[in-house]
Amino acid sequence: MRRENQSSVSEFLLLGLPIRPEQQGVFFALFLGVYLTTVLGNLLIFLLIRLDSHLHTPMYFFLSHLALTDVSFSSVTVPKMLMSMQTQDQSIPYAGCIAQMYFFLLIWRISCSHQ
Repeated sequence: MRRENQSSVSEFLLLGLPIRPEQQGVFFALFLGVYLTTVLGNLLIFLLIRLDSHLHTPMYFFLSHLALTDVSFSSVTVPKMLMSMQTQDQSIPYAGCIAQMYFFLLIWRISCSHQ
């Protein structure tokens, strides 16, 4: 009878940036600020284009879709990174990784179909 490896993968380790513990708060605040600026700025662009009828031209239509795509891509990956930085848990469950990849590829597929 042959013995086979019966191990299974239940989580992945995220190596990320090698940040010292004393610098953790500074990097968390920096990445959170960049994320919030990205989300709020792009949502503002999207809303202004939708609300102003003078901006209903093809160029601004493309720009609004680009802004919404940027918000979507950022919101798929950055919150997990911020949570990992704050909790010192450098792992992601297998199901979480699959879900993150699913939504990332879904957004990519949708954004490519509009071109």
